[in-house]
Amino acid sequence: MITLPNLPYAYDALEPCISKRTLTVHHTKHHAAYVKKTNELIEGTRFADLGLEEIVRETCGDDEHDTLFNQAGQAWNHSFYWQSLSPEGGGKPGEAFTGLLESGFGGFDGFRDALVERATGHFASGWAWVTLEGGALQVRDTHDAMPAFCAGDAVPLLCIDVWEHAYYLDYQNVRPDYVNAVIDELLNWDFAAANLRAA
Repeated sequence: MITLPNLPYAYDALEPCISKRTLTVHHTKHHAAYVKKTNELIEGTRFADLGLEEIVRETCGDDEHDTLFNQAGQAWNHSFYWQSLSPEGGGKPGEAFTGLLESGFGGFDGFRDALVERATGHFASGWAWVTLEGGALQVRDTHDAMPAFCAGDAVPLLCIDVWEHAYYLDYQNVRPDYVNAVIDELLNWDFAAANLRAA
């Protein structure tokens, strides 16, 4: 059985960038619904004893289990997204990323510009990701419920939710303001560093 994880911070901890109202609705309604639906879909099937990431990997690209993939993918993505944010986040990453940022983007400013462009320019619902691919730092986006790890050898390090429900109560249709606030104030580079070490 898949469980809804607790947030790693209080519902008001990300204010003013993300309001308590948005975070509460996002976690207890949207994320909880994906977890509930995933459990309904796996009950009595070969997926029932698998972990969430295993379910996503097993169903990625499998049209027969598309509904399960969408629900499980969203459940996994949201769990990763909460970890990608921190009340003490934002700013520039530590030394572990210096070489990767220089070689991939010419430095942090180039990386930041690329991430803003990818997150704000993504059409419709989806996710913006910071990944490690072939030993290089990359910025990519995925549509709907697709996690970055379903794309080749991509190892997710951080993500930004760009579905409207992630920001509409606070920013309405001005996605760039939300994206800039997350990058500058909330991105959890300690979490990214831990994912980098584990890659």
